Amino acid sequence: MTHYDVIVIGLGGMGSAAAYRLARRGQKVLGIDQFAPVHNLGSSHGGSRITRQAYLEGPDYVPLLLRAHEMWDELERDSGRSLFTRCGAVMGGPPESRTIAGSTLSAEKFDVPHEILDAAEIRHRFPTITPAEDEVALWEPGAGFVSPEGSVAAHLQLAARHGAELHHEEQVFTWTSTETGVRVGTASSYYTAERLVLCPGAWAPVLLADLGVDFEVRRQVQYWFEPADVRPFVDHPVYLWETAEGGQFYGFPAHTAQGVKVAVHLGGTPCTADTIDRRIHDDEVRAVADVVGSRIPALPAAFRRAATCLYTNTPDEHFVIAPHPKHPRAVVACGFSGHGFKFVPVVGEILADLVVDGATRHPISLFDPARFTP
Repeated sequence: MTHYDVIVIGLGGMGSAAAYRLARRGQKVLGIDQFAPVHNLGSSHGGSRITRQAYLEGPDYVPLLLRAHEMWDELERDSGRSLFTRCGAVMGGPPESRTIAGSTLSAEKFDVPHEILDAAEIRHRFPTITPAEDEVALWEPGAGFVSPEGSVAAHLQLAARHGAELHHEEQVFTWTSTETGVRVGTASSYYTAERLVLCPGAWAPVLLADLGVDFEVRRQVQYWFEPADVRPFVDHPVYLWETAEGGQFYGFPAHTAQGVKVAVHLGGTPCTADTIDRRIHDDEVRAVADVVGSRIPALPAAFRRAATCLYTNTPDEHFVIAPHPKHPRAVVACGFSGHGFKFVPVVGEILADLVVDGATRHPISLFDPARFTP
């Protein structure tokens, strides 16, 4: 039986990045995923994910985003793939909304280039957007979107180039740890290693049942619409808009022939990774068209397609990135609560740090699962 330095469970966004960073640092890596490479059954798919540094979720995230933006550029160079499109971002809503207040706080604290636009200036610069008269927006020119499928493919490509052994379509059923190592059981075999990295996505409630975190998995839907005239949406920023009722929707430029992608953040229906309803229902298409159309009326003219996605949420919507409190030889990264993909490369670096060095220079205290322990 081959013995590895580290086994990585889950080869989606975070796991593929971890496998690469560990292999690059000379570790003998085994990566295991239950599905084919770059699949659409978890959370790392859909063609685009927004990345921004004027971060409404809190300024504690910004140092990680600064590093992540450096690493997206590095990943493009090393893999030869185009992954990051800098088209700018418009974050809009009432002046007192979390979207505006949180984005402004992060931008000002870390000198992220930005402007605050009133409703008239929003309409002037971005004619597709029709804000309410009392709404404002934060414009971040350095923001944009990254490709989730491209990211996973690039990290898997580089992991293999650096010697990682990658097993796909092999489901993990059990893992255990001792003082001297870890043991992972799959449908095919058992494997042993010195260390373990778990990036289970929506399978966290099963594989990390003893972590002490009340994960909730929710069904989310990504939608693509075809406006009557697509041209204004080609050279277009990404956007995130908070309505007066507190809901948020977001969207992208028309960067593929599949239509213009939009979605609603959070909400969704509770499910499990294995019981998610993959059907798309007419009433939910109408609902998202109404929400998006209230601010971007030309967009939801014709529905093209939709795809389901999984959000794995923690109770406070902050991530979990830490050594497992009950298994010192295991490190976990999960609970990314619908806003984690932009951090993929730096999370891979953090996980490699924790495995190889036992610590990381990156600020991750916010992500300690001990915060949920009474």
